[in-house]
Amino acid sequence: MRARLSGVTIIKGLIAEHRVFLTIFDQIEHMLPDIKTTGEMKLLCRLLAGLLQEHGGAERDLAYIALDHILHEHNRLTRLNHDHQELDGLLSEVEQTKDLPKARLRLKVALDANRAHFEQEERVLFPQLEEVLQYETLLVLGKVWKKHAYRH
Repeated sequence: MRARLSGVTIIKGLIAEHRVFLTIFDQIEHMLPDIKTTGEMKLLCRLLAGLLQEHGGAERDLAYIALDHILHEHNRLTRLNHDHQELDGLLSEVEQTKDLPKARLRLKVALDANRAHFEQEERVLFPQLEEVLQYETLLVLGKVWKKHAYRH
């Protein structure tokens, strides 16, 4: 049955976004030494925060809600939502830092924290989604994700 169904599941879509973010994180780390002002750092953080908030919103509105509805694991999903808030807070701290070397270090910490969060989602959350949701449901959520991701 699966061979006849085509499309992108929500999981594949979110993992694809993770790969794009990981590439962006690597590029940011590569250019960190070249950033000369805290203003440049703030601009970079605002851009990154906006992109991550869009991604986090899609995860929360599509994947987390579906898992919450099926498994009723409110504490675990509350933790994942809290993680997103903490990650947003790390970037906000970078923006508020007036010392450029400290801002660079804090941005590196924020990037590493996001990498760890993605790894956790891919290792724990996404397999749970595959386990509890029907493949057809994952495809429908993937279609919704695709419309959300490419609406601009």
